[in-house]
Amino acid sequence: MEAAPVPRVGVVAFVIKGRQVLLGRRRAVVGNATFALPGGHLEFGESFAECAAREVKEETGLDIHKVEFLTVTNNVLLDEAKPCHYVTIFMRSVPSDATRSPETLEPEKCDGWDWYDWENLPKPLFGPLEVMIKEGFSPF
Repeated sequence: MEAAPVPRVGVVAFVIKGRQVLLGRRRAVVGNATFALPGGHLEFGESFAECAAREVKEETGLDIHKVEFLTVTNNVLLDEAKPCHYVTIFMRSVPSDATRSPETLEPEKCDGWDWYDWENLPKPLFGPLEVMIKEGFSPF
């Protein structure tokens, strides 16, 4: 008998520069080809801020600071190729060096990172992020 899937905890970061946010185009089973924030799984013993900083560094090469909690969402993604359930912690941060460009350090997971104006975000957005924005959420 197969064990039932369990919810996982994800931490993502709004990395903000002026009125722009950092987004990358996903290459994944879940949310493939959608634009999403940098982030990943919370590791044992890690704080939300530590996880956000680690994931941003691993994925983009950028160091972040002023990391703070924004909100949490409960995402049951049943329509994905691999259905999943994530409790997602959203953090806000700024780059430690605003002149540094993001790198694509995990090309198997992301086609590339870029800065996008909040008022002109690319499409399609990753489902949970799109829902938040349609509901009026802003990281500013």
